[in-house]
Amino acid sequence: MTQATQSQQRGIQLSETALRQVKSLRDKQDKDLCLRVGVRQGGCSGMSYMMDFEDASQITPHDDVFDYEGFKIVCDRKSLLYLYGLMLDYSDAMIGGGFQFTNPNAAQTCGCGKSFGV
Repeated sequence: MTQATQSQQRGIQLSETALRQVKSLRDKQDKDLCLRVGVRQGGCSGMSYMMDFEDASQITPHDDVFDYEGFKIVCDRKSLLYLYGLMLDYSDAMIGGGFQFTNPNAAQTCGCGKSFGV
């Protein structure tokens, strides 16, 4: 088992549905971008999830990189302490749709699912 495979299995998980969605969003930008996932202080439960596309040149030695069929998810190591084992999924349901975070480290989550407490 390679290091990338080990990291992918234990770090940030990405469902097939979420992978299709982020690839589709990236393709609309017409650039080869990676997805940065992290946390920041705030939100109704204490910490908020954040994610955005960025150029791969922004990846630092302090980041962990998870490869999904050539698509890279990047997370700084401090955020990964809170996100280790996170499952990122996507739903196109009219109510409650969008990206969904299932975080095994969260002691509590808010109703919107975009923030959590540890």
